[in-house]
Amino acid sequence: MRFIHNSCCLSTALIFQLISCNFAFNLHNNLKVLHRISKIEQNAISIPIETDNRVVPDMKMNDDRDGWIKALDYDAFAKEVSELGKKLTKESSQDDVEHLDKILKWRDMAAAIGIATMWISPNPVTILALSTWTYASWTMVAHHTCHGGYNRVDAGKYNSRGFALGTVAKRVIDWCDWMLPEAWNIEHNRLHHYHLGEPLDPDLVERNLEFLRKMNVPMSAKYAIVMVLMPVWKWFYYAPNTFKELQIAKFKTENREIPANAKPEDAVTLRTLLVPLSEEEKAMQQIVPPITFFSKVLAPFLFTRFVLLPSPLLLIPGAGPTLFANAVANLILAEMLTNIHGFITIVTNHAGEDLYKFDDEVRPKSGSFYVRQIVSSTNYATGTDLIDFSHGWLNYQIEHHVWPDLSMLQYQRGAPQLKAICEKYGVPYVQENVFERLRKTVDIMVGKTTMIDFPTWYEPQKDKATRGVTWKTTNGAIDED
Repeated sequence: MRFIHNSCCLSTALIFQLISCNFAFNLHNNLKVLHRISKIEQNAISIPIETDNRVVPDMKMNDDRDGWIKALDYDAFAKEVSELGKKLTKESSQDDVEHLDKILKWRDMAAAIGIATMWISPNPVTILALSTWTYASWTMVAHHTCHGGYNRVDAGKYNSRGFALGTVAKRVIDWCDWMLPEAWNIEHNRLHHYHLGEPLDPDLVERNLEFLRKMNVPMSAKYAIVMVLMPVWKWFYYAPNTFKELQIAKFKTENREIPANAKPEDAVTLRTLLVPLSEEEKAMQQIVPPITFFSKVLAPFLFTRFVLLPSPLLLIPGAGPTLFANAVANLILAEMLTNIHGFITIVTNHAGEDLYKFDDEVRPKSGSFYVRQIVSSTNYATGTDLIDFSHGWLNYQIEHHVWPDLSMLQYQRGAPQLKAICEKYGVPYVQENVFERLRKTVDIMVGKTTMIDFPTWYEPQKDKATRGVTWKTTNGAIDED
């Protein structure tokens, strides 16, 4: 009973922390904004893009907002950011493993209480515990492992070169979710991280929701559509879209032609796969065959989580079917909750009218690259393991994009130092209440606001990726120097 009590307390505390810790942020951040304004004055795969020598366009800038761009010393800024990253990397130690073990215990505690009570009629404790199990398994454990955050220490199976990869059994044991891990490594680790806010970023919210932004319906209807998407977005949008990027990568490595009418840059959803409404969407079915998608991507999680996991309850004489139905109901409601939780803390990372978008590519680890990761990302409340756990460690999004292959512990340690560097150079470092970021993200989705066009002509020409961005195949790990 004490174990159950502790687990319930942990789950309740997570929700409380996610809400309450952000309110303390508002006054602090408002003061910081005023202070910042006062300081302004992986076979290799390559995506080619040709970039001519740029001439500064005859365009007006918002000097109060963008003046820092013209004044920034990109080389000096890059040097300090790079040196801090190397320092944090060298500090990787047994402390990181022990910290990971702590997070795993919290995750496993939530899983235990959820599974042990899922036979009960649907209730908030079971639903919250099951939701936290799924959420933590992705956002904290799989996310940082797949990036190589524990490759430099002895963390057992939590190494990017093999974690959840290769077989269905590995996927089920290590990390089973709606997304195929190999597909997520391509879409997220490669494309999103190396093209943040750029035309090739598969997660650019403003572009992916263009259909909604332009929809000729009342604004209230647009907000309602977003509300409908929140509990289902992982399997409806994210799983098919990540698999699309894996398939496109396979087409390229096999020198296969992309279907003529296909538009690879467009998002693929469950709707476009099942009910294509245009020739372009029909063409994308040749890249993402619906049967393959359902059998390879969705089926393992669907079967193991919603059928296999609760099935032993059917063996209980008399009450078995009822208990099984209760368990399935709890699991479904938990799935909806973890989608909402993930939407609030994941989708909001790179959207808002105060964040920038870009029209070309730059070289990884260049000054311009570091700047882009910072000004196209946002952090939330940070500081303690409980606060960070409730946010899925996605509250260190700026640090994560600058140095993708660090551990959760190193992000905690590095955040204040990176923030200080940004303040020194006048580079905007956005950190706000997660619910305020939710509002700003939804406003982008419905077309009420628009992200800022970054004047890329002010970036050093030597930072430009004139031949595209190339990386090595390392099963999702970030290449090291």
